[in-house]
Amino acid sequence: MTVIPAYKRVLLKVSGEALMGNQGFGIDVEVADRIAGDIKEAVDIGVQVAVVIGGGNIFRGVAVASKGGDRVTGDHMGMLATVINSLALRTSLVKKGVDAVVLSAIAMPQLCEGFSQRKAMSYIEQGRVVIFAGGTGNPYFTTDSAAALRAAEIGADALFKGTQVDGVYSADPKKVPDAERFSSITHDEVLARGLSVMDVAAVALTRENHIPIVVFSIHERGGFLQILHGGGHATLVTDKKAS
Repeated sequence: MTVIPAYKRVLLKVSGEALMGNQGFGIDVEVADRIAGDIKEAVDIGVQVAVVIGGGNIFRGVAVASKGGDRVTGDHMGMLATVINSLALRTSLVKKGVDAVVLSAIAMPQLCEGFSQRKAMSYIEQGRVVIFAGGTGNPYFTTDSAAALRAAEIGADALFKGTQVDGVYSADPKKVPDAERFSSITHDEVLARGLSVMDVAAVALTRENHIPIVVFSIHERGGFLQILHGGGHATLVTDKKAS
């Protein structure tokens, strides 16, 4: 029996740190290949997938600012890190037979195509995986905000946030063992409680555009597909809390 996916078009946000695996820096190719495999499983059941990847495994602009450096320059360097990660994931996807394209908010035609909403929609409707690189193209905005923005621009049914833990907690479960885990929660509650789901701008943007956020562990092989099939282990952030 054919299972109809819970979502037809999704945007997957992956942290740069996830690509490190057990390394202290850079890209673990095996991890990139595994994430590409999870994306392929979604594509194979007919889900349209777009991706935004952070750059924290290579560079963080806020780290420059915290040491007295120029924040704008630091953020520009961070945007370049996201391009490196995007090209790496595209390579892993192509190895698995998935047609993928990188669209960058920063013009660099020798490496990848420039972003436009019209171009992105055309590629997505062709069934290609679109990887959005370069953040929003502006300093002071995180890749979380870029993910929320792109999700709205492509009319995504949901924004999947692949994290280091399996959902949204009242506190960091690695530091607070008895932290409460939420199976569902509203955008408003996330903002009011200051929960570390995504940054405030990203959560507000998804709320305004009625885009649910699905928070799950990026390290759980096959977890992405399970959720798309209506199961899996995740926290759902929506306009109204599930009963």
